[in-house]
Amino acid sequence: MIGRLDLKVDRFSGVYILLLFIVVFSLARPDTFAQVETVHILASSQAVNGLVAIAVLIPMICGQFDLSVGANANLVAMVAVTLQVEQGTQVLAAVAVAVAIGLLIGVVNGFIVVKLGVSSFIATLGTASILTAFQTMVTKSQLPPVPESDLWSAITQTEVFGFQIVVVYLIIAVALAWWVLECTPADRYMMATGSNPDAARLSGIRTDTWSWISFVASGGNAALAGVLFVSLAGVAVTFGNSLVLPAFAAVFLGSTQLKPGRFNVLGTILAIFVLATGVLGLQLLTSIPWINEMFNGLAVIVAVALAVAKRPGSSRRSRRERRLDPGDGDGDGEGDGDAYERDGKPESVSSQRT
Repeated sequence: MIGRLDLKVDRFSGVYILLLFIVVFSLARPDTFAQVETVHILASSQAVNGLVAIAVLIPMICGQFDLSVGANANLVAMVAVTLQVEQGTQVLAAVAVAVAIGLLIGVVNGFIVVKLGVSSFIATLGTASILTAFQTMVTKSQLPPVPESDLWSAITQTEVFGFQIVVVYLIIAVALAWWVLECTPADRYMMATGSNPDAARLSGIRTDTWSWISFVASGGNAALAGVLFVSLAGVAVTFGNSLVLPAFAAVFLGSTQLKPGRFNVLGTILAIFVLATGVLGLQLLTSIPWINEMFNGLAVIVAVALAVAKRPGSSRRSRRERRLDPGDGDGDGEGDGDAYERDGKPESVSSQRT
């Protein structure tokens, strides 16, 4: 019976690592780590990171990168603060304007990638630089004062069952994203767009439309995350960049969890808390100021390597492609593979073997 025990390490390794972190750090620092307050701090501090990770995740399902999420969050947060302080705008109206700007940024990113044909990596990297310039224009290189409205801090710091309400926002966002990406046709369309856009287009899926939608959703999520960050942690003008690396690390690491080889919401959120628990525990043990950057940098490298390794057929890809190459000396050019040309049209291996 023990020999048959299947711990499903390939799917739940993140859960085991999280439990290991909790046990080790609780034993090493029982006076600081093994406290209820630590759970509250982790949940509240990672709620915003979770929203940013969802913003990164959605375009990646469509095979796109959005590197502008940090600059987006930073800019719209400063707009929301400036509107309240300088224009006397009501809190909810300022938040609505900020989120609308984030959605507009997503529209622009989608236009550049879909209509102009620019690589999403280059397009959103350029957009991020432009947004940083706009932020400097909005703030005039000065730190805006904190809005005086009690509602501004209450939208994130109101307590619900001992947790700050920003945690509730994350739960709602995760539930909504999970439903859309797991229980609706959008899931299949976006996955097809990301895995094989040419085949998806030939099957009638509007790949450009879904890529554009993913950028808009990413922009809105990033904007909301930026507003909530400033409401929760206070006004800052350089926080956006610190949100990007953990988000990408969580998305790639999450693709090795629960549904290996596939970007998924629940795996991403699990990865967020695994990484955050590791960072917090190491900070309490070592008090090294640079441990956060070091840990997240290593996490990105390891997560991407694991994600590539988990990709179906990745270990056989190069050998398969060599067998398909008619110039590799085999003479006929019809080795095993995914597809080849027949009469000018791509045909799957399964159909040609049938």
